[in-house]
Amino acid sequence: MPRPAQSRRGFLLTTAGAGTALGLAAAPAVAGARPHPRPCPFGRYGSPAARRTPKTLYVDPHGRGDFTSVQAAVTAAGGDGWTLVLAPGTYRETVSVDTGRTGATWIGASGDPRDVVIVYDNAAGTPRPDGSGTYGTSGSATTTVRADGFTARGITFANDWLRADQPGWTGTQAVALKVMGDRSAFHACRFLGHQDTLYADTRDRGLFARQYFERCYVEGDVDFVFGRATAVYDGCHFRTLVRPDLDTAPYGFVFAPSTAGANPRGYLVTRGRVTSEAPDGYYKLARPWVPSSDTTARPMLTVRETRLGAGIDAVAPYADMRDAYPWQEQRFAEYRNTGPGAAVTVPENRPRLTRAEAAAHTREVYLGDWRPYDRRH
Repeated sequence: MPRPAQSRRGFLLTTAGAGTALGLAAAPAVAGARPHPRPCPFGRYGSPAARRTPKTLYVDPHGRGDFTSVQAAVTAAGGDGWTLVLAPGTYRETVSVDTGRTGATWIGASGDPRDVVIVYDNAAGTPRPDGSGTYGTSGSATTTVRADGFTARGITFANDWLRADQPGWTGTQAVALKVMGDRSAFHACRFLGHQDTLYADTRDRGLFARQYFERCYVEGDVDFVFGRATAVYDGCHFRTLVRPDLDTAPYGFVFAPSTAGANPRGYLVTRGRVTSEAPDGYYKLARPWVPSSDTTARPMLTVRETRLGAGIDAVAPYADMRDAYPWQEQRFAEYRNTGPGAAVTVPENRPRLTRAEAAAHTREVYLGDWRPYDRRH
């Protein structure tokens, strides 16, 4: 039975299903950080009285750090190379990191992403307070990162806007994170929302920004991993949600890449898994997004050595977003996937790489001289 939509508002982040990759349960996520008993909110990362480096700032919603909000700390951390240590808590705010704040690192102090939650509830159709219109998709993001060299560890990024709150709206995109910089890495993080949860993008179509997501958990329903970055999802768990507002399939699409035509590398999903709380076959794996602002885009997605659960429609796992740009003319491919959602029942609907072709679709090839997966770098 579909879970009531309002369950995400009260519980969005406490019992989320980050799966075995993060040692969490498999239920959908809920909105507030878990109570945390530690007397020292920053754990092994120091404190304002024992600062790790001059460029380390401490954030705690209960007032035990340098700042009580993430945005206040970002504003204070002007220039390059700052580290923000976030104490357990729920940070209900929007956060923006501009291009001048390169090489920033955000660390969830407990190491468990359920404990440190950055969440807000703007949607594309939410009116701006100044009366200048609505936020739009990009403006709905809870957290926006434009700077290069950004790293986050052990943090939840969430958007808990609900369709049930505004059933007549068409602007239902609600982004948890929009990241646009090159060399952006996320380790053991969670991204929670419904439509357009994780926007892995670039600052402009001429920038082939590289992004790396390791052991992360992402959930949503419509196009909930999307954008034009060169993004590697390594060992990640993607979970599709029920749609109480719909009675028939498809409920939505996991991936919607919009890779620039000139970019030889788009999205790579490797050694991951896709699970679902929806009925079997109610989700498509992907559809191509060719934006009206860039009709030369050629969306690219490779899914390899990944388990696709029964929630994925194995007969027709791909669909068109627009008739003018059929998915068959884009750059979609699979390699050695497993699970019921990976069953090849209609071969022409499952473009597959040969072993030789697969050698060009690895994290090493996609990320080049940047090696965020190597702990020595």
